[in-house]
Amino acid sequence: MQRSIGKVTTRFFEFNNPKKPLQLRVGGKLSRFTLAYEMYGRMNADRSNVILVFHAMTGSQHAAGTNGRVPGLNRYWTEEMHEGWWDAFIGPGKALDTRKFCVICANYLGGCYGSTGPGSINPRTGKPWGPSFPVLRMVDIVESQLKLLDSLGVEKLHAVTGASIGGYLSLLLATRYPDRVKIVVPLGTGAETTVNHRILNFEQISAIEGDPHFKGGDYYDGPRPDTGLALARRIAHKTFVSPDTLRERARSEVMSHKPPHGWYEMNHPVESYMLHQGSKFVQRFDANTYLRIVDAWQWFDLAAEAGAKDLNELFARCRQQEFLVFSMDSDVSFPPHDQSKLVHLLKHAHVPVMWITVHTDKGHDAFLLEPRLFTPHLVQALNR
Repeated sequence: MQRSIGKVTTRFFEFNNPKKPLQLRVGGKLSRFTLAYEMYGRMNADRSNVILVFHAMTGSQHAAGTNGRVPGLNRYWTEEMHEGWWDAFIGPGKALDTRKFCVICANYLGGCYGSTGPGSINPRTGKPWGPSFPVLRMVDIVESQLKLLDSLGVEKLHAVTGASIGGYLSLLLATRYPDRVKIVVPLGTGAETTVNHRILNFEQISAIEGDPHFKGGDYYDGPRPDTGLALARRIAHKTFVSPDTLRERARSEVMSHKPPHGWYEMNHPVESYMLHQGSKFVQRFDANTYLRIVDAWQWFDLAAEAGAKDLNELFARCRQQEFLVFSMDSDVSFPPHDQSKLVHLLKHAHVPVMWITVHTDKGHDAFLLEPRLFTPHLVQALNR
């Protein structure tokens, strides 16, 4: 029987180890940082029932239940954030069944939902880090979350899962540390940053950095680069949903003819819808965090960051694991071709893998919106 988890609270992991700091791939060291995380369900005696969930690019640690307040986040914790982004998947009787499993989700290092990021206070200066925050790579996010798992006494995960770039992180953890995870479930992701990703990401970077309020990232004492960040969100949002779904959603939006910036008057509901998406997003996200994560995406190199010479050597490490790879047939952000390449690499390395293509008109966002299409396969894989 499915039930809601109900009210949950965000917890905070404080890492403070000057003698053994977190070594970042290109950005130096961090001897102190905080990760905001949430936990659903209970660990068993040997801590072998833990599932780690990596959120997508602009997600948060709040994956399930309801959480109306996170200390220190009055600006970003808008009403949109109160319900867990994967609430339909996590809970008693759901795909990630909290009667059996303990599910953990942490906000990325560099994030803006309670984890240490560019908007956090730099202890050396007493001011926000801003542009001085270290450059991050995907492996740094993985390593920081392993510090969290170590503090909780979790030596081996039952499973790791993530969608979109959360899938990158799942693959990276599974290949860099194959002895620390049994089951790997990437949804709507791939093994590399594609040319299409690079173009779209570069457009978003340009939008933010071109905002006159951006000031090189040093904007916390004045107006924020909301115009640039909203434009970046609109550039990305068009890849999240299929054109049919976009058209359907736009019909329900109140159409406004008010010019957003200059003389142009909007004349179609889809324009109003996209303007609304950007305006809503800037209320809950930080531009510097956006850029740090996009930068890590642009530089993502699965083999190199996992310490392998190539992808064939990399996946040969994973023969004792089981993979469940999901595609969405209408996904234009990470189209099925990306998963096809990943599955081919896994099969070539003789890694046990099941590949499921979900038929949906919801596009990339189907992993958030249609639990009934994913749940039977998740239940089967996680309970084997």
